[in-house]
Amino acid sequence: MEAEAADAPPGRVEAALSCFSFNQDCTSLAIGTKAGYKLFSLSSVEQLDQVHGSNEIPDVYIVERLFSSSLVVVVSHTKPRQMNVYHFKKGTEICNYSYSSNILSIRLNRQRLLVCLEESIYIHNIKDMKLLKTLLDIPANPTGLCALSINHSNSYLAYPGSLTTGEIVLYDGNSLKTVCTIAAHEGTLAAITFNASGSKLASASAKGTVIRVFSVPDGQKLYEFRRGMKRYVTISSLVFSMDSQFLCASSNTETVHIFKLEQLTSSRPEEPSTWSGYMGKMFMAATNYLPAQVSDMMNQDRAFATGRLNFSGQRNICTLSTIQKLPRLLVASSDGHLYIYNLDPQDGGECVLIKTHSLLGSAATEENKENDLRPPIPQSYAATVARPSASSASTVPGYSEDGGALRGEVIPEHEFATGPVCLDDENEFPPIILCRGSQKGKSKQT
Repeated sequence: MEAEAADAPPGRVEAALSCFSFNQDCTSLAIGTKAGYKLFSLSSVEQLDQVHGSNEIPDVYIVERLFSSSLVVVVSHTKPRQMNVYHFKKGTEICNYSYSSNILSIRLNRQRLLVCLEESIYIHNIKDMKLLKTLLDIPANPTGLCALSINHSNSYLAYPGSLTTGEIVLYDGNSLKTVCTIAAHEGTLAAITFNASGSKLASASAKGTVIRVFSVPDGQKLYEFRRGMKRYVTISSLVFSMDSQFLCASSNTETVHIFKLEQLTSSRPEEPSTWSGYMGKMFMAATNYLPAQVSDMMNQDRAFATGRLNFSGQRNICTLSTIQKLPRLLVASSDGHLYIYNLDPQDGGECVLIKTHSLLGSAATEENKENDLRPPIPQSYAATVARPSASSASTVPGYSEDGGALRGEVIPEHEFATGPVCLDDENEFPPIILCRGSQKGKSKQT
């Protein structure tokens, strides 16, 4: 869920942010600037707490945080082929790796770290940064478009399978095998994303008019939504709510669309015996005699809710999150602001803007930093009451940064993957070897 801000066209003010991304569970926001990068906690509507900031690496164009842990991955325009992994709470670099060409995007979960180049994808084991697989036989991917399931029990990866059509390759990041190929769109892909459990995959084409949702791993189409018909747009972000009940899409227009994933049924319920019900039934029957494209258009669902931005044409990303027990729509823009909207999960309609935060002037206290590094409470997006808090942090020595890899021990997969691994402090941090490496088809560590 990361976006790199494009250069400003002549006559317009240069973008304040180089890049911005929400973390995997939408509890944190990371931004990159000419001076460095910053991390923010998204626990309050009224106050935006800066958790960490660094000016050690200038001109950052990729910054990704692993959930609410202290692991952050940074790439700079000064060294666009080098990935730097930091433990920001300790203020130390864990490792860095260099690749054969510029890094276009990075995705990570608690099991895998992906580095996407234009013509290859590198899959690392996040616990020790060992290179597990290099995908070399992929079509050219100039935007670095790819998605990784945040559910480390499956670690599905999706990336474009064609330069000319909207074909998606679904790859298992655990077994390191291709699962299937999905013919998602006629045109080229613009956005792909998994839901939190990795059981659904959403996609949008370069036209930006139709959004489709497929089941994983079999690739069957489940939903089809129409964003609009009058104009083509560039989809800049596509994201599920954490409970997979909603899907949000933002673009280069002034409207953010939210779609509701209704419960699927095997057959349509009988229409009520009213005049409107009768006409609705006749209308649906008539679509069987219309051209396929027209029929499909009539059967596509429209947006459940919308958010209205006071600008258009600027790079932005959106997410759906629960803040202070209420569902919110969040939009981060390259103009250097975070916009927070209220959303009614029952009736939808137009979301109401309730707060605008500047991302360039916030500061955090040490207390705010400590609060952010505590395990977050998992919440359903549509729910208005928080669920019970997560279990207490694990004290298994294997999760210690100093407790496994440096002694040459191998942590069993079942031990790492059992239960919600919080990774919130140095005692639960993945044991990554302090290393310097280069990736040119083979892994080299020292």
